[in-house]
Amino acid sequence: MTVSFDKNGILTNIKNTKSFEELEKIRLEFLGKKGLIPIEMKSLGKLSIEDKKIKGQELNLLKQTIEDSINSQKSVLENNQLIKRIENEKADVTLPPNLKLQGKIHPISQTIFSVIEIFGSLNFSVENGPDIETDFNNFTALNIPAHHPAREMQDTFYVQDEVGQENNVLRTHTSPVQVRTMLNTKPPIKIIVPGRTYRSDSDITHTPMFHQVEGLVVDKQSTMVDLKSTLVTFLKEYFEIKDLKYRFRPSYFPFTEPSAEMDVAYTKKNNVIKIGEGDQWLEILGCGMVNPKVLENCNIDSSIYQGFAFGMGIERLSMLKYGIPDLRSFFDLNYKWLEHYGFNVLDLRSRSEI
Repeated sequence: MTVSFDKNGILTNIKNTKSFEELEKIRLEFLGKKGLIPIEMKSLGKLSIEDKKIKGQELNLLKQTIEDSINSQKSVLENNQLIKRIENEKADVTLPPNLKLQGKIHPISQTIFSVIEIFGSLNFSVENGPDIETDFNNFTALNIPAHHPAREMQDTFYVQDEVGQENNVLRTHTSPVQVRTMLNTKPPIKIIVPGRTYRSDSDITHTPMFHQVEGLVVDKQSTMVDLKSTLVTFLKEYFEIKDLKYRFRPSYFPFTEPSAEMDVAYTKKNNVIKIGEGDQWLEILGCGMVNPKVLENCNIDSSIYQGFAFGMGIERLSMLKYGIPDLRSFFDLNYKWLEHYGFNVLDLRSRSEI
């Protein structure tokens, strides 16, 4: 049995790509989670043992060939990009050096600073925790069952412990810090947790490492009304919009019940997004009332205490406020990009000074 793919045609198409976007499109078409080769792999179970062996070998060989070709073409595109950049950045080496270069605050750092300052004015404190977490803190305590897709190897970076067991992970959210706080602090609790998080995903809209800020309130009286008021106040302050158009939609998260997603209205003109008005909606964060099972897992009596939680992406907040079009540019180490989007230290003022 032969594989029904035109290998030569595929390799020719890869070699003829002129941009990283074209190359990524081909990669997703054949190697992505819903690509043609993974689909063929799933169909092997219907074949006889002999046919399964033959076709499996052919599919694996084709997959490896495509991966090698994509990596090779990526190197070619990167080299062409470098040559073009060098040609466009010719410098007059006879000119005196510019010694007045000054570092700038990265947009991610500035966004975290703003988030901490706004929530600080709402009496939230800041908590931090380790990037490497236990399976219990990252999943089990948060009511994420053993069969949940987030636990799978392709979605999570697992880390071996001293005896070689993969019981630790690079945290997939900052929620484990909430678990640590609830296990070690008696309510009332009112915290935000900004920090790095990790997921095994990398494309135009995702990076393996990114930043989140999550919030947690645990006391005897907090309700969805308090959650809504907190989030609306924060977004109005952050985007500096008095009349923010927003909505809450029912959703599902294992660690909150009920759960919701919050959208804000926006308009898009000339590829520039303007937040707060218009008829289009953009998801901005997830939230909900803390699931009683999470409280009980953290030794908090859910018959006495309740609370709410929320989480949002720092890069997303930064992109929307400062008009940054590409997520990957945050991590390119491009000084000219930072010169454009960065912040001068002396130009920044706290909200108490405005």
